[in-house]
Amino acid sequence: MIQKEEQDILTHRIIGCAMEVHNTLGNGFQEVVYQRALSVEMNLQNLSHQREFEMPLFYKGFDVGQRRVDFLVENEISVEIKALTHLEDIHLAQAINYLEAYNLQTGLLINFGTNSLQFKRLFNKKYKPEL
Repeated sequence: MIQKEEQDILTHRIIGCAMEVHNTLGNGFQEVVYQRALSVEMNLQNLSHQREFEMPLFYKGFDVGQRRVDFLVENEISVEIKALTHLEDIHLAQAINYLEAYNLQTGLLINFGTNSLQFKRLFNKKYKPEL
């Protein structure tokens, strides 16, 4: 687990990478194009990440399936990306559910589908630090 200051720096760097991708490509592409470009940019910026990171989902200790988060950065920050003209509450709920399901403290929801990049920093209110 990293400290809040380090998380802030890390999320700032991720947002900077997303801004560079959006400034270069603009809007109008499919989500997978932005996902690939963001991976390239994070590599250029020396940000350790895993794309489409598959994580198990548990219910009361039972494995009930798997879900892939678009990116897991530095094993600490989940990043969910969209390429939509309008974000809806369901997209925010989905990104928060990932934080809770995987017990991650911080995440980002980034939307490349608008004229200006949209991003939301998300915090897991149910986060339980591992001992």
